[in-house]
Amino acid sequence: PYLFSSYYFWPPAARSYRSFPVGCMAPSSASTVEVASESLFDSEAVPSSIVEVTPYLRVANEVEASNPRVAYLCRFFAFRLANNLDPTASGRGVHEFKTALLQKLEIENDSTLKGRVEQSDACEMRSFYQHYYKTYITALQNAADTADRAQLKKAYQTSNVLFGVLKDAVNVSQKIQVDHAILETNNQVEEKKKVYLPDSANQTIMKYPKIQAALHALSDTRGLPWPKGHEKKADGDLLEWLQAMFGFQKDNVSNQREHLVLLLANMHIRQISKPEQQPKLDDHVLDTTMNKLFKNYKRWCKYLGRKTGLWLPTIPREVQQRKLLYMGLYLLIWDEAANLRFMPECLCYLFHHMAFELYGVLAGNVNPVTGEYVRPFYGGEEEAFLKKVVTPISRIVETDKAERSGTIKSKHSHRRNYDDLNAFFWSRDCFQLGWPMRADAEFFKKKSDLCELCSSSTPQVCVRVCFILATVRSWVQRSRRRWWWSGGGLPELTGH
Repeated sequence: PYLFSSYYFWPPAARSYRSFPVGCMAPSSASTVEVASESLFDSEAVPSSIVEVTPYLRVANEVEASNPRVAYLCRFFAFRLANNLDPTASGRGVHEFKTALLQKLEIENDSTLKGRVEQSDACEMRSFYQHYYKTYITALQNAADTADRAQLKKAYQTSNVLFGVLKDAVNVSQKIQVDHAILETNNQVEEKKKVYLPDSANQTIMKYPKIQAALHALSDTRGLPWPKGHEKKADGDLLEWLQAMFGFQKDNVSNQREHLVLLLANMHIRQISKPEQQPKLDDHVLDTTMNKLFKNYKRWCKYLGRKTGLWLPTIPREVQQRKLLYMGLYLLIWDEAANLRFMPECLCYLFHHMAFELYGVLAGNVNPVTGEYVRPFYGGEEEAFLKKVVTPISRIVETDKAERSGTIKSKHSHRRNYDDLNAFFWSRDCFQLGWPMRADAEFFKKKSDLCELCSSSTPQVCVRVCFILATVRSWVQRSRRRWWWSGGGLPELTGH
């Protein structure tokens, strides 16, 4: 299910170990490697940037006693996945993790290959998958007590991991195919896994009346212009429309859908505690939640002398939908911004412009140049917000972080942190950044590229402003000298 680098193939027995992938070192002595790798993978201390490999390492540790070759194949699959997730080993601890895992694979390859029963690794995985299903899952199908159900839940997770390794082994081998019986078995596992591993939509709490009221309000997509070519789901809601328009990530939408529903339900319970036969999202509840959510944004607009982008329609039945869209848009921006949450006014700036884009889309505004309906500038592509908005700002933060840590040499006055970058959005000059954001704006330039006297990167502005500042500075110095020569003493400079 993953696309890996062409450098690797299945199995790695014939590969020369004189060359290693990016981010890995040449192996040291075998004894040292074995001790280090055992302590590392037994505890599953996986770096956070490649946490997706954890299930494969866990399954490898579980099945190693019964079939060492299958455990080796699971670890090798985890190594390929880790190299695909972070090929340059730029994440914290990834370099050491990949090196230790590769060295462990080199040590175990020959010994596990001799103990292989089948002719190929793909056949070995197929045989073990069938054996595991009959031995563990079939025996626990009629689970009665809680302990058996917990074991069955774990068995379903392990079976899903083994099937992924089996499918990849078959794709690489291209000599055998996955049996129809195995595919049917995996389909049954997927169906049972939904019962034992329910998603948030099927949990009991989601059937609570107040939560049902919030879900019903979010499902109102009447009158929304969906993008061309977008296949609307049967249960599509307002957050799915925002994802299609602004290019948010799928998991981000799922998380914030549950977040927004619980926010509204909690406020609904506080305001209206009496049970209702047919609960409906109350307007007062929605307004209270909205005011709390946009409190900082409204203060930011007032401080900069700008009107908020929370424009509501005149048609009463569309007001609730518009408020939910604004709240959903802000939560999606907040969730996907990651560490930019340390810059709350930066998020206010992003929401301010995207809220105006949202208003233009819903109002049916037409682009005077193209004659087409306006659409969000950064939308239309998958993960567009992450790639085109969050990533450029995060690069500035990372550059300044490298200067502070000493990785990049720079003067102390040139180093900026989150507060320094966020202070830029506390002035009206932040609107010079524009929307879409200008790549040549001063915000996206290093502090060392700016003039130390006037903090400007434009030569015309720098010459004019620096001349004024230099003139004022020299006049102040001459005035202080005259005062001192006349016997008045050195004047005290105040902050006025």
